[in-house]
Amino acid sequence: MPRPDLNSEDYYAILGCNRKADDSTLKKAYRKLAVKWHPDKNPDNDEATKNFQKISEAYAVLSDAQKRKMYDQFGKEGANAADNMPEGGMPGGMGGFPGFGGGMPSGGGGGAMHMSPEEAQQFFGSMFGSDDPFGGLFGMNGGGMPGGVHVNVGSGGMPGGGMGGMPGGMPGGMDPFSMMFGGGMPGGMGAGMHGMPSGFGGMPSQFPPQKPPPQRYDVIPPRTVISLKGLVNSPERNGDQGVIQEYNPIKERYRVQFEDSQETMYIKASNMLQHVHVRIHDVKSQPELNGKTGTIITWLPAKQRYNIHVSELKKVVSLRPANVVLDTGTVGQIDGLKSKPELNGKWGTIKGWIRDSNKYDVQLSQQQVIRIKAEYMRV
Repeated sequence: MPRPDLNSEDYYAILGCNRKADDSTLKKAYRKLAVKWHPDKNPDNDEATKNFQKISEAYAVLSDAQKRKMYDQFGKEGANAADNMPEGGMPGGMGGFPGFGGGMPSGGGGGAMHMSPEEAQQFFGSMFGSDDPFGGLFGMNGGGMPGGVHVNVGSGGMPGGGMGGMPGGMPGGMDPFSMMFGGGMPGGMGAGMHGMPSGFGGMPSQFPPQKPPPQRYDVIPPRTVISLKGLVNSPERNGDQGVIQEYNPIKERYRVQFEDSQETMYIKASNMLQHVHVRIHDVKSQPELNGKTGTIITWLPAKQRYNIHVSELKKVVSLRPANVVLDTGTVGQIDGLKSKPELNGKWGTIKGWIRDSNKYDVQLSQQQVIRIKAEYMRV
C-alpha cells in the first residue's frame, strides 16, 4: 500500500490507499491519519490542523458511494456536484453541472479545500460515535497477536516473565508452539517448553529447567498502545501509533509494531507516550467530569497538563496529573518530586490508588514500594 502523501491533491494519495481500496481499508487509513494529526493531539500546530482538514475531506468524499463514483470520474468538482444530484446518478448526462468542460481526468486535483476545521472535528466525532479512536488500534486491539509476531524464546526482561515477542505472555501458561500450530505439534508434541518427547530427532528427552527472569516493575507492559514523539532521526514518524511488543534489556529500548503494519522499530521510553485509560477525579471547576473515564492523547509540557479524550462526552479536556487517576498496573515515570529528587526519572508500576490522599503506591523493584502524590507520575 502506498504511503500517505499529504502534499497531494488526490484523495486516495492523501490517505495512502489505492483506487480499488474497500470501505474498511479507507476507514482504517482515515482513523490512523486523523488520530496522528488531530488538533487536540497537536495543539497550536497549524500544519497539523491543515493536514487534519485534508484527511477528513478526503475520507468524507471517499466514504460516500455516490461522491466517490463522481470523484473517480471527474475529480473534486464531480464530488462537489454530487451533492446536487438526485439519487441514482446524473440526469441527462453531463449537462447542468458547471466546471466540467470536457470532463475532468480520473481522480483529478483542482478545487480548493472546502472542509473547515470545525467541520473536520464534527466529521471525526460522527465517524466513531462512543468508540474511542485514540485508545485502541483497529485490527491491533490486544485481543490477539498482531501480524508479524516474532518469537524470541528466552529474551528475558519481560514483565510477568512473558515470551519475547508474544505480547503479555501466553494466556493460562499455554504452550506457544501448541498455540501456533492449532493445538498440537505433529508427532504428539504437547509437553510444553520444558520437555520434549523422546525420539524427537535424537534430542535428549529433557531440557534442564530454566529459571524465569525476575519480574520487572520498571518496564511498560506489552500490548500498551503508544505514539511516538521527539524522534530526531525519523521525525516523520512522530505521532505514529503502535503497540509495544517487548522490552529489550540489552538495548534498553522497546520494540514497537506500527499500526496496520508488520514494521517494527526499537524506541526509547522517552520517545513514547502511552495512550492509557484514566479516570477523572476532583475537578472542582467542572464537577460533571468527575468519575468519567477517558484516554490520554497528549502531554502539554508548557502547561503541565494532559489532553484527555472523554468518549462518553465526545470531547477533549485538558487536566493536571493531580486530576487524573491512572489504572492499577500502569507503568509510569516519577517527575517533579522535590522531597526525594533522586527518585525522579525512575519508572515503576502503580499497585494502588488512595483516594483520601490522592496518592499512588508505586513498586519500583522487588524490594522497593513508595507512596507518592498522583501529580508526580507521568506516562
